[in-house]
Amino acid sequence: MTLKSIIMIATACSLAMGANAKSINKQRLEERIDSLMTSHYRPDAPGAALLIAKWGNVLYDKGIGIADMATGEKIDGNTAFNIASISKQFTAIGALKMQEMGLIDLNASVARYFPEFKSKIWKKVKLKHLLSHSSGIPDARPRDDRNFTLLATDKESIQYMTNLDELHFEPGSAYEYINPTFDLFYLLTERRSGKKFVDFQRKYLFDKAGMINVQYFTPEAKIPHMAHGYIVNEDAEVSGADSDYAKKREKVANDYVDSNGIHWAECDYGEETFFATKADGGIYTTTHDFLKWENALRKNILVKRSSKRRAYTPHTLVSGSKWSSYQNRDNTWYGYGWFIDKTPGRETKIYHTGDNGGFQAYAAKYERNGVNVIMLENQNTVDRWTLQLKIEKILIEEGVINNK
Repeated sequence: MTLKSIIMIATACSLAMGANAKSINKQRLEERIDSLMTSHYRPDAPGAALLIAKWGNVLYDKGIGIADMATGEKIDGNTAFNIASISKQFTAIGALKMQEMGLIDLNASVARYFPEFKSKIWKKVKLKHLLSHSSGIPDARPRDDRNFTLLATDKESIQYMTNLDELHFEPGSAYEYINPTFDLFYLLTERRSGKKFVDFQRKYLFDKAGMINVQYFTPEAKIPHMAHGYIVNEDAEVSGADSDYAKKREKVANDYVDSNGIHWAECDYGEETFFATKADGGIYTTTHDFLKWENALRKNILVKRSSKRRAYTPHTLVSGSKWSSYQNRDNTWYGYGWFIDKTPGRETKIYHTGDNGGFQAYAAKYERNGVNVIMLENQNTVDRWTLQLKIEKILIEEGVINNK
């Protein structure tokens, strides 16, 4: 194929994308999404920011609710939310970048990079197994130590692995969603790159994507327009963050009451566990900045296309796993830092969810249609999966997503 032919095809594709975007009735789309969002969130309670884009062109960008119940600051596209486990895709892309730089080999064993792990099991577990939740490593962090769970860093969260001597299953043979395997990349990045983890991510990912409103949480961090996470203030048995365990929550003395008389209690750092770790879930960012991340990935600015394809490839079957219920739905796989939904008759959906304290997050891409859906919440009473399916239905009906 000649260079002239390539240019002509690229131009035609570009014009088709533009024409497709223009044919969408944005007013009708906005009205339908508005109606859906206002049926789930109220303006005087914790809420959500939602951004929908097609080929980088924003189709919907609104917030509803209160970011900080103490100050009354409203939610919009510049509100910074904790995205919890969606942070894992940033760690995965960072790992792929290190492989491109010749610093690590994802096919190598963990034992190669962590000689302090003496058990023979570490010769079986490869770095790629850590990224695809197929390592077989159990989550044996000391959850009975309240101080530890509230304050533990990445390095402290993996300390139990030094003496670990058994796996739940043969690496690569099953799916079990756990967080501390991603925390290993915090230390690995620093050992192999010679840079602090946050500095490596900033230089090779955040800055290159043009993300200016993103950072890893630290207790002393000053995060502009930071949302707090909130839960309904009542005694309850609840599921833990990004995992399968449940725990008891008790009503607290101090709370905020909305106009419907619902009591809300702040639930983030200091109230909920594992906010201090970074590689598995420590990022705070905005919907606006997250779109910059998605655009940089789409344009192969951060890593080579071949590396990105490895991240989006279904490596581990999630559906039917006996080890983990997290996102365990039909037609679901895990790549490196992303879930892949391959429901028949629908476009493949590459997505991730995040949950910690009062925060919920959801980010999905429909690659063939160039569509991104980014929803960040600071309350957890809404059934996120049902809501995103309703959003997806509207996007299909309005021609934003074409499943043919």
